[in-house]
Amino acid sequence: MFDSIYSGAVTAPQFFIMAAAAVVSGVVYAIIMSFRIRSTKRFFIVAAIIPFAVAAVITFVNGNIGAGVAIGGAFALIRFRSAQGSADEIAAILIAMASGIAFGMGYIAYGVVILVCLSVLFMILSFLPVFEHKNAAKDQLLRITIPESLEYHDAFNDVFVRYLSSFESVGVKTTGMGSMFRLSFRIRMKRPGEEKAFIDELRTKNGNLEIAITPYEDVTGQL
Repeated sequence: MFDSIYSGAVTAPQFFIMAAAAVVSGVVYAIIMSFRIRSTKRFFIVAAIIPFAVAAVITFVNGNIGAGVAIGGAFALIRFRSAQGSADEIAAILIAMASGIAFGMGYIAYGVVILVCLSVLFMILSFLPVFEHKNAAKDQLLRITIPESLEYHDAFNDVFVRYLSSFESVGVKTTGMGSMFRLSFRIRMKRPGEEKAFIDELRTKNGNLEIAITPYEDVTGQL
């Protein structure tokens, strides 16, 4: 059951058996992971087809060193052109790729086990109250819009020192046709209940323009 279905040269029936197993397992895997990962529909479509895509590559590259090097370069280019995902999304992609390698080498049972068992393990660990630090302050993204006339370097440091346990500038961009700036900071509140007072003091310094505080991990890469 756990032996490779490839005994030598890959035949058409063997390939289609592998393809059917990889596609069906990939779809089931994507459905299971969708219950715990918050992402787009396109991500789950990709997660469903990755096992077969990787398996097809492994099947046809098998034994060809030159083709293997070329495919490795292609995969590296795809990663370079892809936006960074969350830890959950990266783990889901790695699991799908690992199963694809197993499928591509003809180990159908191992590929199914990798997908099903790791997705179930992911679900179990997600529900268990472990590795959680509910009382710990979480990083947030603070975005402050300021008029272009305001010298923003250190302009808010006195307020930051009073309300924040840590802060770091992570970006500056122009907005409003260049008439304003938007400053982005990675912050951690000393006491989360003081957010309103914190924002009120910032408003007195930025001319009552827009201020936003959001979870940092939700907007990474969109500063």
